[in-house]
Amino acid sequence: MQTDQLRIGTRGSALALAQAHEVRDRLVAAHRLEPGAVEIEVFSTTGDRITDRPLAEIGGKGLFTKEIEDALLDKRIDMAVHSTKDMPTRLPDGLEISCYLEREDVRDAFIGRQGGGLDDLAAGALVGTASLRRQALVRRLRPDLKVESYRGNVQTRLRKLGEGVVDATLLAYAGLRRLDMADVVTELLPLDRFPPAPGQGAICVETRIGDDRTKTLLAAISHDQTVVALACERAFLAKLDGSCRTPIAGYARLDGERLSFHGMILTPDGEEAHEVSGEGSVGEAAGIGERAAAEVRDRAGTRFFDSWD
Repeated sequence: MQTDQLRIGTRGSALALAQAHEVRDRLVAAHRLEPGAVEIEVFSTTGDRITDRPLAEIGGKGLFTKEIEDALLDKRIDMAVHSTKDMPTRLPDGLEISCYLEREDVRDAFIGRQGGGLDDLAAGALVGTASLRRQALVRRLRPDLKVESYRGNVQTRLRKLGEGVVDATLLAYAGLRRLDMADVVTELLPLDRFPPAPGQGAICVETRIGDDRTKTLLAAISHDQTVVALACERAFLAKLDGSCRTPIAGYARLDGERLSFHGMILTPDGEEAHEVSGEGSVGEAAGIGERAAAEVRDRAGTRFFDSWD
């Protein structure tokens, strides 16, 4: 199949580039394109440039997408590739998520400098992670540990770990697998104790609304089951107004035509947590997520959310 040049926008980290190349390779294979027909353009985002402060202090998740989305709106690129867990639930006017690749393993990976797992750390050990969800879950499970914000790309965090800046860190297992670095993991954290972020493990592709040509090309590589699961998880997140200031976990599983969902909200200190479950047909995926969010919000009460302000 012949097509005009396609331009993919991405961040410049090794993981972001691996994800963009995966999208490109799948498009090339699905449509029998010449490799040169799909170009990858790298953008430096504000979130990449400012690494000395927590995301919540400088504007949240959108700082990893703004420059790329501006280029998409200006038609300098045709699509933008993102980690779904980094995507705000409210997109800029004129943009939409058109494609999800088949999801990778959703679990969090624990990497201890001395090996072992979360339960093996000595009291007072220092765990570094930029994710408020991971911070809250660590504090919930091990209140005797110290936890601090710890930003940077995968390689930077692992280098700091090796230098002894922290005793342990946590990363998405999916990202490590995509980088062929799964061997650094010292424990895979079980989903019942350490539920993932909504969207974790999934690559999404953002396009302009109305760009039917690009959307049609992407339809050939989009994974239907992942689309359904993410509709549920992102509806849960949106109903709770999820941001980088909100420790929220959520994971939807499909079994044939049935979908089951498990979610959790926590206070940042990990001292209080509320879990919720829901299930139904795949056709009501978003509704399952929305109902779960309403249920857990009612159960937690207004006071619970004061700590998120």
